[in-house]
Amino acid sequence: MSGRGHGILKNAFTVGAFTALSRVLGLVREMLQSRLIGAGVAQSAFTLAFALPNMMRKLFGEGALTAAFVPVFKGELERSSREAAAALARSVMTMVVLMLGAILVLALGSLEVVGAMRDRLGVEDAHRFALTIGLVKTLLPYMLFICAAAFGMGVVNALGRFKASSFMPCILNFVWIGTLLWMWVAPSMDPDRRIHRVAIAILCAGAVQMAFMFWMMAKSGFSPLPKFTGWGDAKVRLVWRNVGIAAVGAGAVQINYMLDQFLAQLASPWAAGVIGYAERLMDLPLGIVGVAFGTVLLPTLAGLFAKDDLEGAKEALSSSLVSLMFVMIPAAVGLAILAHEVTGVIYQGGEFDAVATTRVARALAVYSAGLAFFGLQKVAVPWFQAQNDMKTPLRVSVAAVVLNASLNIAAVLLLPVEWRHVGLAASTVVCAGAAAALLLVLARRRNGDLGLSRAVPSIVRITAAALAMGGAIAALRPLSARIFAFAGERAGAVMSLGLLVVAGIASYSLCALVMMRGELAAMRRHRSGGAS
Repeated sequence: MSGRGHGILKNAFTVGAFTALSRVLGLVREMLQSRLIGAGVAQSAFTLAFALPNMMRKLFGEGALTAAFVPVFKGELERSSREAAAALARSVMTMVVLMLGAILVLALGSLEVVGAMRDRLGVEDAHRFALTIGLVKTLLPYMLFICAAAFGMGVVNALGRFKASSFMPCILNFVWIGTLLWMWVAPSMDPDRRIHRVAIAILCAGAVQMAFMFWMMAKSGFSPLPKFTGWGDAKVRLVWRNVGIAAVGAGAVQINYMLDQFLAQLASPWAAGVIGYAERLMDLPLGIVGVAFGTVLLPTLAGLFAKDDLEGAKEALSSSLVSLMFVMIPAAVGLAILAHEVTGVIYQGGEFDAVATTRVARALAVYSAGLAFFGLQKVAVPWFQAQNDMKTPLRVSVAAVVLNASLNIAAVLLLPVEWRHVGLAASTVVCAGAAAALLLVLARRRNGDLGLSRAVPSIVRITAAALAMGGAIAALRPLSARIFAFAGERAGAVMSLGLLVVAGIASYSLCALVMMRGELAAMRRHRSGGAS
């Protein structure tokens, strides 16, 4: 492969390394929070409240806005000048901040009205309602900070500076973990007070994240100061036209996500919290690898399409797919087999009991089956966005939303209480697979043969190696538990999981060395940036 593949893989390793740090910190955070908060009403209320600013982040931060802005911004850099690109960035960011500020004021005012009407609304669980409303009020301003920070990430990523944007999520985890550690040693307080402290910490971390990304923009030569002129420029209008289209698609996904949260609340009082814990475990491999490739691919493909290099873009897509599946498929097999052990070691303790472990493990095992699909979406969607085509991902998103909503409602109505959250997870996986397949079909229809057939033999070999790894783990599992029985329940579980993980990595590595010599050699060259 050419230097295009080298650049993508090298940058993906950079992003993946920092993302790995963030995910490991997130894992520590979840271990602490599960023990201090548990998987009950307080965690479910927090999950719902935090979903609202995250929805806005995906709409107007690293989601629709970034997808619409980066290709136009990259085109300005490639075809025009840095001055024109800087003016575009400042105008768009100023408009975004003002719009989000207005939304925030309206939302907080609406929450005051809803809180005052609690008795008229006939709320059955007044405590749960008040807790949720209070957390939403605290966390909503975070959307302004994180969306501005995400816009800064888009600018520096388009400039090829991925380290700063990849480090930015670590700031949130540092503040969050520090707060949880303080509560660990502080005088006893109930879960409600603890979760409110967490919400305040998140808000403060968001302000720091925004300041950090503005500083990195300034260091890159792009001022973050507001610009109240140029709003009618053709490039600015193009960004907002694309934002409008992408926001409908992203909005449909986020509305569906909020519907999932609502249905999880109906499924049982604990379901939303349980699903949240399972998603965060699944996000460990997905975030490290899938997000890394998605982050790097959008500006890379946008630059290639700006230069009319379609063959280069196809090559970049194909190489990224193989590298992504090299991690995603074995991660899926390993998580599916070791779901209970992973959940127990990471979460169980304190407020998080064995019943919660079983519930989370069931959802995690189902989510793991969709890792390859989730990852494939991360590389397929930028293919369209880089061509300023926001309508195709929109149509796919809407179709997935309809399917997901239907399956989720069926799961809540038809499944037993203890399995409803598993049905919600299965619906997500099915829809991810359907959306990924449809995106590839539409990409081929738009641009002709994508050259993905060259990736099929590699993916088959990766799958065979992953299944062999799974067999080795399953065979060693009962023996591992007996070997470390002497250490006691907790320490024995940790050591047993450690042995199984090491055995899985070793067996997969051995199979890869035997079956995938060509792929490994190519990845080593691409990581070092050498020529082929």
